Amino acid sequence: MPHRLELTRIVVLAACAAVLSTAALRAEDWPQWRGVARDAVWNENGVVERFAGDGLIVKWRTPVRGGFAGPVVAGGRVFVLDYEENEGSRTMDGMERLVALDEQTGAVLWEREWPATYRNLQWKFANGPRATPAVDGDRVYVLGAAGMLLCFDTGTGELIWQVDTTVDYDLTVPVYGVSQSPLVEGNNLIVLLGGEPDAKVVAFDKETGSEAWRALDSTSEAGYSSPIVIDAGGVRQLIVWHATAVTSLDPQTGAVYWNQDHPIGGGMAIATPVWSGRYLVVSQFFNGAMMLVLNPDRPAARVLWQGEARVEWPDQTDTLHALMSTPIVSGDYLYGVGSYGELRGIDATSGERLWKSEQMTVQKRFGTAYIVRNGDRWFVTNDEGFLIIARFTPEGYEEIDRTLLLRPTTRTRGGASGRWDDRAVLWAHPAFANRHVVARNDAEVVRLSLAAEDYE
Repeated sequence: MPHRLELTRIVVLAACAAVLSTAALRAEDWPQWRGVARDAVWNENGVVERFAGDGLIVKWRTPVRGGFAGPVVAGGRVFVLDYEENEGSRTMDGMERLVALDEQTGAVLWEREWPATYRNLQWKFANGPRATPAVDGDRVYVLGAAGMLLCFDTGTGELIWQVDTTVDYDLTVPVYGVSQSPLVEGNNLIVLLGGEPDAKVVAFDKETGSEAWRALDSTSEAGYSSPIVIDAGGVRQLIVWHATAVTSLDPQTGAVYWNQDHPIGGGMAIATPVWSGRYLVVSQFFNGAMMLVLNPDRPAARVLWQGEARVEWPDQTDTLHALMSTPIVSGDYLYGVGSYGELRGIDATSGERLWKSEQMTVQKRFGTAYIVRNGDRWFVTNDEGFLIIARFTPEGYEEIDRTLLLRPTTRTRGGASGRWDDRAVLWAHPAFANRHVVARNDAEVVRLSLAAEDYE
């Protein structure tokens, strides 16, 4: 028999191996827009390399109402925003709702509703909330398409505070609805709001809902892009992309660090700014992308290059004309989906287009895909409802596998599918959490396994 010291050594090694194995497979929630760090990076391992031939294992399906707002996952709960128009309404009045589901079973834990009017919204897109909730500890924050900002207790659904921004900040609901996902930073909840006259950006005390600071005159629309916070130039910087500029603010005070003019027609600042190392990029429909280089020593930025073409057709545009799809930066390369669904590879240092591919996304106006990095590959959800595993390189697009994630649905008066092509689309960003993907359309929210062990 082994010596007692040897037995002790074996037990210790086994315990260490168990701890390391557990750490290696550490679970990760998806508590806000674009994940933990708001950068569309999914850090878990133990994830499938390819999809099973018969598709993904469905853990549960739960009915929901209409909406573009993606789900979030935190603390064993899934939170989903939706909307239902009042029966017989002629003025597009209805009820927005936040639903809390059990992450393991999909059972409804609680739900809370509030009235919302969508009469200001373009009617084809008036199907529900757009802004993804944000969870911080025992609180969940939501911003409705008609401008209602609310804070609930994650466990009980108790309303902690709310602000009607149309009343308190003279917000005019934009034509495509209030879409900017709120951001928790320190003690504040920050919203790119568009309040009048000087409240384009507002920080609220996350505990009480009282105003902490406001910044920027509302001389133009706020746009639809969600803000991010980065560490650059030796400080924390709040980056907001609105209809006239990209602006950097001190997230604690709202003071302006720098401002780069970038006017956009129709307020169509939609995709989220992307930060990677020295690069900060935004992309729009008309003039394409603008690449900024951040100063490493102080909060400042300069334009490295920007698109110039104002035509719409893919074969006549330069750089990257992404509209709703937030692009990605990998090393010195930029990848993203253009305004007609074409995938492009761009040299980040010059803006030169290296290649384009029509394989990943439907080639129609507003063709869209959402890209999340996992290790050295990307999980892509296209608007036809397919989940794709892919790699992007300077040489081109490599598709590893694809499977059906969730079929698109439309429940609005005319179908929320774009003005020129009335096709059903999946426009809500999924959440990748705890080796599962949680996705929603206008009929249901589903949780499907991406854990490699489930397919062995």
